Order: sequence, then structure tokens, then C-alpha cells
Amino acid sequence: MSLNLTDVTLTYPDGGTRLTALDRVTLDVPRGSLTAVVGPSGSGKSSLLAVAATLITPDAGTVTVDGTPTTGMTRGELTELRRHKVGIVFQQPNLLPSLTAVEQLQVMARIDGRPPKKARDRAVELLEAVGLAGLAERRPHQLSGGQRQRVNIARALMNDPTVLLVDEPTSALDHERGAAVVDLITRLTHRRATATVLVTHDRTHLTAVDRIAEVHDGRLRLPAPTR
Repeated sequence: MSLNLTDVTLTYPDGGTRLTALDRVTLDVPRGSLTAVVGPSGSGKSSLLAVAATLITPDAGTVTVDGTPTTGMTRGELTELRRHKVGIVFQQPNLLPSLTAVEQLQVMARIDGRPPKKARDRAVELLEAVGLAGLAERRPHQLSGGQRQRVNIARALMNDPTVLLVDEPTSALDHERGAAVVDLITRLTHRRATATVLVTHDRTHLTAVDRIAEVHDGRLRLPAPTR
């Protein structure tokens, strides 16, 4: 398994008590598969993604990324793990206005110390993979919402992660562009063998995902195994 959450519990302070965001959640996501996590607002979806991304440390339970248990890691060690193992597609692309599409990706490689020529080649390859061949030199204001989200996805793949975490990728898109983005994430998951978790409140575009799990009041319910 490339991503494993075992008996994860997460609470937040709420006045004089604590609010349970995740209640003994267990989730295994193999490489090359996409698990969609659905549920209403406030159900725990975003908390699950943040814990899986090692951005938040749970109160109890274990998170294992590509065979590496994260329990007891320092903040620096977790940052290094994310840099090399985890790609995060945020709900809003948050692209830098002054940079072209290819430069948005190259920034990620510079942080990792990759040589400029290799970084650009990798960035161009990923933009082609997400259907943006020929748009590498366009800046965000010259791209549609769906195209900006594709740059966002390509940027998350820049350092060849084994785990891909996707937060509400269709929330700002119309039906057609939303369906295209989920289809793209599904295809990239299988082609690049990432362990992908996609959280959403919208089931409309999930016909091709490998598994749909539901979260309610912090508890995760997985589909019954098929024979």
C-alpha cells in the first residue's frame, strides 16, 4: 500500500470540550488506484486529507506514506517526505500571476534542486500529459478555469509523487470541465501509478473511480468488497 491510515482519530478544541473530526478512520490506498471520499460539508473530508498529507498530526493512529510510518517524525522530516512522496492538488489553483504555465511547474523543481534543463523538460512533459501542449508560455489570466486546474494537477506531479491528494477539484468548474478534470485525474492515477485520494461533495463525476468511500461525522464507511 502506498497510503495507509490506521485507526486515525483527530480532535479540535471546541470551547471547553473537543470536537471529533475523524473517529478511528482506517483507509488503505494502493498505488495505481483512485479512492474518492464523499460526504457533506463538515463531515471530516478536509481533515482526512490534511492528515493523509501529514499537514496535521492526528491525536491517535498511524499514517504510513509509501512504506514510511510518519509517527514521531519532526516537522523538517515531514516536509522532506511531502516534497518527495506527496503531491497535493488544492481546491484553488493559486497560480502565481507573473509566471507562465511551465514556470509554475519549474518553481517546484527549483525548490528540490533539480537542474534547470531537466526541470523544464519535466514540466513540458507534464503539461503535455494534462492536455496543455502549446500553452506552456501562457500566464494564468490567459487560461480558462479548467486549464488552470490542469496546471495545478501537473504541478502536483512535478516531483513524481507516489501519493496524490486532491481537494474538491471541480468546485469552481462547470459540469463539462469538472467531468474532464476528474477523468484526467483518473487516467493519470492509472498511468503514473499514484495512490490517489480525491475528496468531494459531488458524486456526479465519479463513475470511473476505483472506489467511493463515505465520511459522516468523522467516521469513514468503505464499500463492501466484491467477489
